Formats: sequence, C-alpha cells, structure tokens
Amino acid sequence: MDSYDYIIVGAGSAGCVIANRLVRAGHIVLLLESGKNDQDYFMKIPGGLQKISASHSWSFSTEPQPFVNDRRIFMKQGRVVGGGSSINGMVYIRGQAEDYDDWERDGCEGWGWQNVLPVFKKLEANQRYSEPYHGTEGELNVSDANYRHPLSYAFVRAAQEAGLPYNDDFNGSSQAGVGFYQVTCADGLRRSAASAFLRSVEKNPQLTIRSSTHVERILTADGAASGVRYRASDNSVHESAARQEVIIAAGAFGSPQLLQLSGIGPGALLSRHDIDPVRVLDGVGANFHDHFQASVYGQTKRAISLHGADKGLRAAGHGLQWLLFKSGLLTSNIVESGGFASTRGTARPDVQFTVLPVLTGDADRTALPGHGISIGVCDLRPRARGSVQIASKDVAVPPLIDANALGDAEDMATLVRGVRLARRILHSPSLARLLSHELQPGRGEVDLSDAVIEEHIRRVLKTNYHPAGTCRMGRADDPNAVVDTKLRVHGVPRLRVADASIMPTLVSGNTNAPAIMIGERCANFILNQA
Repeated sequence: MDSYDYIIVGAGSAGCVIANRLVRAGHIVLLLESGKNDQDYFMKIPGGLQKISASHSWSFSTEPQPFVNDRRIFMKQGRVVGGGSSINGMVYIRGQAEDYDDWERDGCEGWGWQNVLPVFKKLEANQRYSEPYHGTEGELNVSDANYRHPLSYAFVRAAQEAGLPYNDDFNGSSQAGVGFYQVTCADGLRRSAASAFLRSVEKNPQLTIRSSTHVERILTADGAASGVRYRASDNSVHESAARQEVIIAAGAFGSPQLLQLSGIGPGALLSRHDIDPVRVLDGVGANFHDHFQASVYGQTKRAISLHGADKGLRAAGHGLQWLLFKSGLLTSNIVESGGFASTRGTARPDVQFTVLPVLTGDADRTALPGHGISIGVCDLRPRARGSVQIASKDVAVPPLIDANALGDAEDMATLVRGVRLARRILHSPSLARLLSHELQPGRGEVDLSDAVIEEHIRRVLKTNYHPAGTCRMGRADDPNAVVDTKLRVHGVPRLRVADASIMPTLVSGNTNAPAIMIGERCANFILNQA
C-alpha cells in the first residue's frame, strides 16, 4: 500500500487550494479526482461553457418534487480537475457579510465576516479594485469581462428605471443593486481553481494527481481515518494510506455519499444498507439546500440575442477573434449582468438576478424559440431543507437527492415577489423598446395573479448549481452538525471535509469563491495543527 502525508478526495474548487498549500509546505500529497484532466480546450474559453458542461459533470436528478408538480429537478456537479470552477459561469461573488456573521452567531466561532474577509483578499488578484475589500496579490484572477452584450446593458439600464440602484462592486460595501458581474478570468482566459492553484505545483514530485478514479471508501483504523480505497479507470482497485489526514472535498453530493458508504452517517441509513457504523452522525446528508431560480422571458423584436451565435460562419468568426486577440463574444461569461434586491423592503437583498442574453431552457424542457432575454430570479436564502442519501452500497449508484424544493411556503413567496420585480424590469423602457412582447409568465397581461406566477415558478424552477449544507459545520452538541469549526469530522480523528457541504446556510450568491475560501481555511487549520 502506498502512503502519503495527506490524501485529498476531490480536485474541485476547495481541493485544488488545499493541495497547493500542503505541497508548498513540504508535505507529500495524493489528490484524487473522479473526472478527467482539465485539458478540454473549450475550458480555456470563457464563452465555451455551453460546450463543456454536459461532458464534464455528474448528471444527477432529484426525486420527484411534490411542490413543483412532481418534477425531477436536474442537477449537475463538476466532474473534472478544477471541479465546478472549470465549467461554471465564472461569476465572482462572496455573499453578504451577514451570511458569515450568521454562521458565527449560530455556533461556528471564527467564521464571521471579520474572519473570512482577509482570506478572500489574500486569494484574490483583482484587476480593478483594491482595499478595503479586495486583494491584488493572490493567485485567483478576478476581472471585468472583456465583452458585454447589448441586452446585458439594456437590463442594467432597465433595472435602474425600475428603481434599483447601480452597483459597481457586488463584493464591496453593499451587495444591493444591479450591474455587471466580475469574473474569474484573466486576459480572455478562464481562471479555474486548477489553473490558479494546481498548475504551479502539479509537476512537484511531492504531489501525485490521479484523475478518473472513483473513491469507494474511507479506510479507518480504531475509529480514525487511515486512508482510502479507490477504483482506477482500468477498474483496478487500490488502497492508499494517509500518515496524517484524509480530506474530503467531493462537493455537496459526493462528500456525504462517501461518508455514508464509509460507515459515517445516520444509523438507520447505515443499517438499511448493511454498512457497519464507524460513527453515527445523523447530520450527514441532511440540511441539503440549493439556490433555485425561476426565469422571466422576453422576445426581442430583432435577432440580437446569442441564439445561433455558436453555429456556422458566426461561430467561426468568434473563434478566430478569440484565437488571435483573446477578445470578442467568446470572452463573455454569458451571465454578464445581474444584481441583488430586497423584495421585503429591507436593506439586505433576498433575491439575485442572473441575466442571459438568450432564451434558456433546462434539461427537462427545451429553450423557447427565437431571440430573447432570460432574467433568472433566485431565492438567496431558502428555508426548505432536503437530504442526500446513498441508494446502494455501490458507489457507482447515484445518491437519492430530495431537494424539498419550495417545501417552505416563504420560499415560494420570495420567488413570487422576485418574479414581479423581474417583470417590472422587463417592461421598463430600456428593455421594452427592444422587445416585441413578454413570453412568460405573462404575454399580453400586465397584471398577473399570485396563482398564475406560482404555477409558472413550479413549471420552470431549476437549480442555480449551488448545492450546499450536507456536511454541516457546527458545535459537537449540535445533533445535525458533521464537522467542527476546524472542519474536522465529529468523532472521527484525522478526517476533515472542506467544500460547500460544510455551509450551515447558503451564502447569498454564487458559491465558487466561498468554496475556494473554505479550502484555504482548511489548509491553514492543517498547517497550524488546529
């Protein structure tokens, strides 16, 4: 059996950072990733995300969801070196200061805003901003997108006409307002966690990266983590020992699944699958929540959206411009504009807008035909909680995901208010002059009842790809907590979890930057022997 100081399961946003820090500190590290290497050329192209998402991700779906017409909601999770950061929309958002202060108030001491802001700044190399909210010397490039679509500009103007303020920096003193997102790009290239943190150490002899491997179980000795068993791409089975620790960074689906398969989870679940318990922790797989969104759609008078831009001579022209100059449409992250608003009349936003200059669909429904704009409305702090549980002792069998989407009435109420606001933006002058009509949820109707909007939400609700919470951080006396504030699994020495699954509650916005921050903090805890 080969041995390493540390074994990291998952080369995603957090895992890449942890590997970088441990190797640079002189440790011998094994990094295991179920997906392939991030060598797909389209991964370098910001606008290439539609070409890479399906082929480099896990394709999961929920159980039928009773509050969304018994639909299954399709979910994806990055399955490639770099994880979601290699295939996402590259939007750089940290969340609100209150999110982290809430974590601390609820028992996660040391995770308040004053603790995490310095970490975000250390990691960041911002093109435009500096103190007091941004860093300029880190490895993660954050910049303005090189290209902005006319419909994105129209949305930003229309939202101001609807009464929302312009915000030049969603990661500054206030998140509220509308504007253009900064992105994890540099010089017209995607800046994933792999390119930012792994590339500089991947040839270091102290780091072993094994992609296309499937970890089947965490090995334990006397109740402590001692290594892992995994299956390689040729179907051979291997075991590796960890002299110090095992760190699980497999995401909100993979991390609880692996813990449960390894005998760490709810007692009844382990018994049902005839798995010997190593540590009964009822919180493993509980507390699942995600950002769900429902979109408002408008059809443009002219063929000005992105529809068809990836076909024929137009696609060839965009590709040539990117190859020669790293400019043009392919430097767009597609989700160029958006913003944050309060639908309750408070200072703290409760919805996020993600705007695409094209009509979008989802895995279970085709996009609306023709040219148009999609204004996604996302409930930032959903109250409903679901679960992720193994369906079999076989790691190749996808877990059962019960999202409990809209299982709390307030989640639906928030989205209804958000959709009403999005419709107001859609009909404000700067967008209205470009549109022939609203496609959904209304058409000719100006006023819609709550019932009509609710039915639209149930029909189009989709994930915003921010699953979290399934290995919740909290105190040892919290029956639903899985890890402590140093990300150590309660009652299982030498085992940590570091990814979005440890979030007690979702941050108010995109989760890539927070996951990278969590990886950085995990490495700091390890190196400081905390």
